[in-house]
Amino acid sequence: MLRRSFWLHSLVCILTVCLTLVVSSAPAYATTIDPYVTRYLRVTEPIPLVLDDQGNTRLFTPVELSKGKALFEKNCLSCHVGGTTLPDPTVPLSLAALRGATPQRDTINGLVAFLRQPMTYDGSEEAILCQRLPDSWLATADVEAIAGFVLRAAQKAPGWGTETFENS
Repeated sequence: MLRRSFWLHSLVCILTVCLTLVVSSAPAYATTIDPYVTRYLRVTEPIPLVLDDQGNTRLFTPVELSKGKALFEKNCLSCHVGGTTLPDPTVPLSLAALRGATPQRDTINGLVAFLRQPMTYDGSEEAILCQRLPDSWLATADVEAIAGFVLRAAQKAPGWGTETFENS
């Protein structure tokens, strides 16, 4: 009986340690709200962002936008600091520039399509400097979170997509 109790206690302890390791190793952006999202993007509750060319919208929570920011920082920040485009400063991530691209990239679906297969600003050829985000690498929800972050930043973040980073 003592032996069985010892093994049962040991198994419970091992499972508790494993569960603690799994939970503590989960990315912090999965459940937290980044202060940048509340302060500069001004999001404290779900907000609608334009999904497609027909004007349909989708709600994005502060947690989703925070996740999008973290994923943007991990995958895009080396070329897109503050919404600028370092390899080609004439093509920032401002709302006007996203709207002026071919095809337009000022919707969630437009940005997701671009992130899945990056094309040059005029849509004439594949953009070799921009990292492709295939389904096997990032799930659609993650790519949509990045797109949501970029669109909201283009709408609200002071200085986003400009060379001066001034408050607006």
